[in-house]
Amino acid sequence: MQMKTKALSLLLLCCLALPLKAQSYQPTEENLKARQEFRDKKFGIFLHWGLYAMLATGEWTMTNNDLNYKEYAKLAGGFYPSKFDAAKWVAAIKASGAKYITFTTRHHEGFSMFDTKYSDYNIVDATPFKRDVLKELADECQKQGIGLHLYYSHIDWYREDAVWGRTGRGTGRPNPEGDWDSYYTFMNNQLTELLTNYGPIGAIWFDGLWDQDQNPDFDWELEEQYALIHKLQPSCLVANNHHSTPFPGEDVQIFERDLPGENTAGLSGQDISSLPLETCQTMNGMWGYKITDQNYKSTKELIQYLVGAAVKDANLLMNIGPQPDGELPEVAVQRLAEMGEWMKVYGETIYGTRGGCVGPHPWGGTTQKGNKLYVHILDLQDKALFLPLADKKVKKASYFVDGKPVKFQKNQAGYTLLLNEVPTDIDTVIELELN
Repeated sequence: MQMKTKALSLLLLCCLALPLKAQSYQPTEENLKARQEFRDKKFGIFLHWGLYAMLATGEWTMTNNDLNYKEYAKLAGGFYPSKFDAAKWVAAIKASGAKYITFTTRHHEGFSMFDTKYSDYNIVDATPFKRDVLKELADECQKQGIGLHLYYSHIDWYREDAVWGRTGRGTGRPNPEGDWDSYYTFMNNQLTELLTNYGPIGAIWFDGLWDQDQNPDFDWELEEQYALIHKLQPSCLVANNHHSTPFPGEDVQIFERDLPGENTAGLSGQDISSLPLETCQTMNGMWGYKITDQNYKSTKELIQYLVGAAVKDANLLMNIGPQPDGELPEVAVQRLAEMGEWMKVYGETIYGTRGGCVGPHPWGGTTQKGNKLYVHILDLQDKALFLPLADKKVKKASYFVDGKPVKFQKNQAGYTLLLNEVPTDIDTVIELELN
């Protein structure tokens, strides 16, 4: 009788659990609106900043060099970014034409870059700086009209309750099994703080699921975590850099170091979904500050990458690693200003557009807004450009920058633009008015 009762109870629990797992995520109206606004923004700046900046060797130094977690934590005692100025950061980023900032609130090293009551290992309690840089950044974003997104790591090389994955195994923590319930509760408590204490948050940007790729059955309990985020701020988007097609509850699909559909870095071979797309890329070689990495991409490369993302209907999230003293690297600020000068002229062909009806080609591609098709010519060694627009009617063609007309010829396959000269600009934009 006791066994029968137990069996019936288990069966009842299973039946009750089935509808929960079968439920599919239904985004709210606020969320759907936020998705479209996110797609319209097209350009954001990623900021990787933590204790690792002090070592100036990148954000993976702790695991790459098997640094003991208790010794690594001593860095906090000397972290004093005296030149940090949230207003200067936001102003420089706004000058680039970027519409939002994604800031690392807690990276894999486990140090919280905000005031949290769930761990003393944070920038207010563990450092002599004693300032909540996230609060200052959030207030300044509000003041200057820039969106704020928050990066949050799913893994932690410092906490003893964090379950070990394939990284952070040499940091000296005592228990590979950790304590998942404790760690999961900690993460959700911190996410609640982030979505309660810092005003409107555009997105939570997760990272680290790949750490358990050798244990594919590991349950991260994402559905409940995503539901918490959507409950606290319904318009807050959920993005997860797990290098797979999106999971239920996610609102954005991320591609790392590659444009959608490309996989030169080996991290972005997943299928492209119908969700808003974002590609993250470094301005130099590293995410976190590295003193020896001065290999910054040229302004031309950065602009053409931004255009390439827009052509593929994706946002570009361009990374900068702030210095340990709290300033943005001078070269990065210079690149931001130069991108901003270009965006002042050509922003209309990027913001609010969608990938155009002529997809990516070796010469460039198109973006589209209403009946305007913007032809972005990035690399063309000819004065003639064929566009496969057989099912469209071009009413007018002109150079976007000055409105001068561009001659064109039509045949059964499409239109050929007859340019005045071989394009030499970073991006020669031709505006087509479609009927």
